[in-house]
Amino acid sequence: MAVEPLPPAETTAVEPGTQITHPDGRVELRDFSTIAGSPYFNDELAPVPIEKRTWTTYNFAALWIGMAHNIPTYLLAAGLIQLGMNWVQAFLTITLGNLLVLIPMLLNSHAGTKYGIPFPVFARAFYGVRGANFPALLRAFIACGWFGIQTWIGGEAIYAIAGKLLGSWWVDAATVMDYPWTLWASFFVFWAIEMAIIWRGMDTLRRFENWAAPFVIVVAVALLIWVLVEAGGLGPILSEPSKLGWGADFWKLFAPSLMGMIAFWATLSLNIPDFTRFGGSQRQQAYGQVLGLPTTMSFFAILSIMITSGTAVIYGEAIWDPIQLAAKFENPLVVALGLFTVVVATLSVNVAANTVSPAYDFSNAAPRLVSFRTGGLITGVLGILIQPWRLVQDPNIYIFVWLGFYGGLLGAVAGVLIAGYWIRHRTRLQLPALYRPEGRYWFSGGWNWAAIVATVVGAVLAVGGAYSAPGKGPFPSDGLIPFLKPLYDYSWVVGLVAGFLVYLALSMPRTAHAKGEQ
Repeated sequence: MAVEPLPPAETTAVEPGTQITHPDGRVELRDFSTIAGSPYFNDELAPVPIEKRTWTTYNFAALWIGMAHNIPTYLLAAGLIQLGMNWVQAFLTITLGNLLVLIPMLLNSHAGTKYGIPFPVFARAFYGVRGANFPALLRAFIACGWFGIQTWIGGEAIYAIAGKLLGSWWVDAATVMDYPWTLWASFFVFWAIEMAIIWRGMDTLRRFENWAAPFVIVVAVALLIWVLVEAGGLGPILSEPSKLGWGADFWKLFAPSLMGMIAFWATLSLNIPDFTRFGGSQRQQAYGQVLGLPTTMSFFAILSIMITSGTAVIYGEAIWDPIQLAAKFENPLVVALGLFTVVVATLSVNVAANTVSPAYDFSNAAPRLVSFRTGGLITGVLGILIQPWRLVQDPNIYIFVWLGFYGGLLGAVAGVLIAGYWIRHRTRLQLPALYRPEGRYWFSGGWNWAAIVATVVGAVLAVGGAYSAPGKGPFPSDGLIPFLKPLYDYSWVVGLVAGFLVYLALSMPRTAHAKGEQ
C-alpha cells in the first residue's frame, strides 16, 4: 500500500511499516520496525532512505566510464578483428551490442531508483523471497569468475611495474606453482587493495570512481596521441579491408559476436539496481547510464583499434595487450604510469562490477549471517579458489565460450524480471512484503515456480545448442542438443524472449488475484 502523495515525511505521522510515495515517484520505507526482525532483512538489503539517495548523473556516468575502461574491453575490438572483421565492422558490432544491452539495463534500473532496493531483493517480487537466491547466486558465481580473472590481470600489471623499477631479481624470482613468487605476491597485493575498498562501503566506491574515470581517460588519450605521432598516422588497420567482406561470411560471424558483446554486460543488466538504488532521480540515473555506457564502450573500442594500429607501424607487430605495450617503453617512469593506469582501470571495474553485486547476492542468501562486507570477502575468496591463472591461459574460451554461455542463462533471468516488473506488476511493489515470510511474495514455500520454470526453459533454449568449432572449445561441434544449435548464435536474445513469454504465460492464472492485491 502507498500514500500518494504525502506532505514532507518529517511533519506527517505515518503508520509503521507503511511505504511513502514521494511526488517524484520514488518510494521509501521510513520505519523498519515491522520487518527488522525478519530473517530476510539486514541493513545492507534494506531500502535506502531518500536522503541517502545522492548519486548524480556524473556519479553514474563515472561509474560506467570506470567499469568500461578495462583490459577485456580493450581486447574486444582486437578479438573481432582477429576473427576477420575490419575496424568499421568491429566498431559497429561493439556499439550495437552496448546499445541493445542498455535496454534491459535501464528497464531494471528503474526499480532500484524507485524503491531503493538491491537486485536480490528486487528479484524476490518474481522468484519469491527464498527463490530469489536462484538468480542471485547464479549471477554471483559468474561475478566470482570475472573477479578472479581481473584480479590476476591487475596483479600482472603490478608485477610488471615492479619488474621495470626493481630489475631482474624481481622478474626472475624463484617459481612457485609455475609462476614467480613475486607474481603471486603482486596478485595478493592487488586482491588486498580491492578488499580494502569494498570493506569501506559504497561511498568509498563512489569517490574512487569519480577520480579513476577521468584519470584513465586522460592517460589513454595521451597514449593515443603519442602512438599517432610516432606512427605518423592511424596506421594500417584503419585502411585494411575486411577479410570477411559484407556478405554471408560476415553475417555468420556477426550474430554470435553481437551476443558476446551483449553478454559482456549481461550480468550488470540484472544487478544494476545495486547501484541505481542510490540514485537521486530516475532522470539522473538514466542520463548517467546513457552517457556513460555506450559512448565509453564505443570510444574505448576505437581507441584500442587506433593505438594497436600505431604499434604495428612503430614496432612491426600489432600489440593488443596494453600491459605488453607499456612494457615496451624505455623510460621507467612512463612504464610505471602506463601500468599504474592499467591497475586503476582494472581495480575500478573489478570492485564495481564484480564485488559489489555478489556481496549483496551472498548477503541475500543468509541476511542474518552475511553482511555486505562479508559477502565481498566471500567473493574475494571464491575468486582465488576458481584459479583464474588457469582460466587466462586460454582467454578466447573464457571470454567467448564461457561468457557467451552465461549470457544466454542471464538473458532468461532478465526476461523474467522485465515481464514481472513492467507487465505483470506495472512497476508497483510492496516494500514490506519483500522482506516478510508468508507475505505477498512468499508464493509457495518462498518460491515462485512460474519464474523458476520460465528461467530454466529460457536457459535451455538459449544454451542447449551450445557448440564449439572442432578443437577450439569444450562443446561438441554439433551442439549439446543438436536441434537447438541454430539458437545458440542468438543465445542472449533467445533467453530473454523465452523467459519473458513463458513467465507471462505461467503467471496469467494469477493475474486477476494479483490485481486485487495491488
